[in-house]
Amino acid sequence: MIYLDNAATTYPKPQSVYRLWQRSMNVYGANPGRSGHAFSVKTAEAVYKSREICADFFGADAENTVFTLNCTTALNFAIKGAARQGCHFVMSDMEHNAVSRPVYAAVKEFGGSCTVFETSFDEEQTVYNAERAITPKTTALVCTAASNVIGLRNPIKELAALCKRKNILFIVDAAQGGGVLPLKLTDGINILCAAGHKGLYGPMGTGLMLTDGKFPLRTIIEGGTGSASESLVQPDFLPDRFESGTINTAGVIALGAGVEFVKNRTTDAIYRHEISLCEKFCEGAKKLKKIRLYNEITPENRLLFSPVVSFNIEVLGSAEGAALLSSNGFYMRGGLHCAPLAHKKIGTIDGGTIRFSPSVFNTEKEVFLLLKTLAEIT
Repeated sequence: MIYLDNAATTYPKPQSVYRLWQRSMNVYGANPGRSGHAFSVKTAEAVYKSREICADFFGADAENTVFTLNCTTALNFAIKGAARQGCHFVMSDMEHNAVSRPVYAAVKEFGGSCTVFETSFDEEQTVYNAERAITPKTTALVCTAASNVIGLRNPIKELAALCKRKNILFIVDAAQGGGVLPLKLTDGINILCAAGHKGLYGPMGTGLMLTDGKFPLRTIIEGGTGSASESLVQPDFLPDRFESGTINTAGVIALGAGVEFVKNRTTDAIYRHEISLCEKFCEGAKKLKKIRLYNEITPENRLLFSPVVSFNIEVLGSAEGAALLSSNGFYMRGGLHCAPLAHKKIGTIDGGTIRFSPSVFNTEKEVFLLLKTLAEIT
């Protein structure tokens, strides 16, 4: 088996993640923050340690670092929490449904509107297009750090500066960028939402919402937090405000090990390794007559992309092509990747694409074996 579906979920995980998850199930089995006994306190301390690790990695404060079920939950907290009557959202034309659907729901509920701006391989043009989409009524600009379909990166620092000038909330979907790209709240991001199970190498069922606290958010879920329990009103302080109910304790503790793994390897080293595999795949695939690439990553343009390549096998649909590769031992995802806006942009909305997305654990040999197999089956 050669697993190349890491844009969906990274596999395998570092051994440190497996070890800490298993240890958490055995040693940190109490409910954190819900009891005063020693077992609960011990578990709460382990959760807080992971919170500190995640906060430090993204340049946030620990108290402003919220554990969520996944990146989608975090984005719903941020987008719907920011929505107000007559709100106006701006988002890019590469957004995942984790952004576009909450935005659509929010503007429908509050009688608002949304403007989609065009991204470009020219970063200045992207920022210009985003600025043109902003109006005096704009509530927030929401965009992905990098497309999960073609890997195109958004100029996050420049967009953050734009939002600061316009005094609007800037929300970043870091599902594809977290752990691979250098993303920090100190770059001007107001709220960063990340998936624990992707580039941070944590377990599934984990995510993060990190905020600088400058833009207050309404809650969309209320419940027990272990704090201010005498009140019927949800706490107004973080992280409790957005952590109702029992969190995925073992998952978030193990997530800390995943983030530590990335920190020790460094995002730069991980990015260079993965993007190099993408370059080698593109170099070989473009020589195959029946393979169509939708984003070609080269040493000259690599900084425009995150390590994701979309392609198709001539005559075959993306699902059929992915199934054929699966039968040959290569596991990749075919389809729309929950990102119809991006597929409309590249002209593949009717059939989708097969997505090549390596991790730090993939090798050049595996890429060459894939290229050899593609040559044989086409």
